[in-house]
Amino acid sequence: MANEHAVEDIGRMQRSSRDTATVPRLMSQWLSTVLPGGATPEVTVESGVDSTGMSSETIILTARWEQDGQSIEQKLVARVAPTTEDVPVFPTYRLDHQFEVIRTVGELTDVPVPRVRWIEPTGDVLGAPFFLMDYIDGVVPPDVMPYTFGGNWFADAPPEQQRQLQDASVGVLSALHSIPDAENRFGFLTDGLTGDTALRRHFSWVRSWYDFAVPDIGRSPLVERTLAWLEDNWPNQADAREPVLNWGDARVGNVLYRDFAPVAVLDWEMVTLGPRELDVAWMIYAHMVFQELTGLAGLPGLPDVLREDDVRATYQRLSGVEVGDLNWFYVYSGVMWACVFMRTGARRVHFGEVEKPEDVESLFYHAGLMKRLIGEDH
Repeated sequence: MANEHAVEDIGRMQRSSRDTATVPRLMSQWLSTVLPGGATPEVTVESGVDSTGMSSETIILTARWEQDGQSIEQKLVARVAPTTEDVPVFPTYRLDHQFEVIRTVGELTDVPVPRVRWIEPTGDVLGAPFFLMDYIDGVVPPDVMPYTFGGNWFADAPPEQQRQLQDASVGVLSALHSIPDAENRFGFLTDGLTGDTALRRHFSWVRSWYDFAVPDIGRSPLVERTLAWLEDNWPNQADAREPVLNWGDARVGNVLYRDFAPVAVLDWEMVTLGPRELDVAWMIYAHMVFQELTGLAGLPGLPDVLREDDVRATYQRLSGVEVGDLNWFYVYSGVMWACVFMRTGARRVHFGEVEKPEDVESLFYHAGLMKRLIGEDH
């Protein structure tokens, strides 16, 4: 099937023009400026850009150095902001914001996040800002092929273990959303955005993200109609409540698991302030998109995973808070997924992997889902 091949192609998509051969020397020199006693470590790159991430580069490396007469070996993960030349997914990358959020979440909650070590915010070392965090072993429900296609550890697990993983993942959202005084503690996340509420500020960011995507790939009438629908159906009730810290890219595909329990919550590029419905809907919608793909491929998928009623019930039990109507937030999620597909499509055109499509909406694997949610059934 065409869509199936399209998904396979994502896995081969080039993300960066970086020459990782230069990384060990540059990283060793820089680490000598932050390690105790000015130790100069030996650095080995274990692997380059990860196989499923579509945004920041992920470089896994091992550093070895002497400290107080002891030999230390530490496996680390570098998250590197993409350069403008590599057609980034987002208009800007605030790795300093991500670093601070991960550090604070680790201090204030039992959400499993990697220990963040050091940050290089200037871009002088690798040509783009990066931070280093501890490597954590675990497995991820795959994006390529999507876990809903079967033949992977999550899809093949018994329903009880799938539900165990699901409930634990919803628990991550509950814990993040329970951090008190999020608007003041994480106010830096909305610096420079316009709007009188957290959701209005986030909406202005999404609009600017779409505008940023258009020049490289073309306009989408569907996205523009959907943005108008979102304005016309604004969720005033959810918008009026106190905002919480939202992970932003709240997907099971962004979590490392061991024994069906989260051991590392990753990918914080979309972290933001807003209604809790933003994260809850995104987690369900991400699964809906993968279900949509399995339907296009003539496969059953995993219809009993991440059902709204189950997620709602678990979230309420764990947080003590009932989420409001999620339909608006599903529609909103669809726009953000479209922006991602526009940017990853533009990147593939840039690297010569595909021809520029005549119709940008041919990149939207979830277009049918978007249309159904706003009442356009055909």
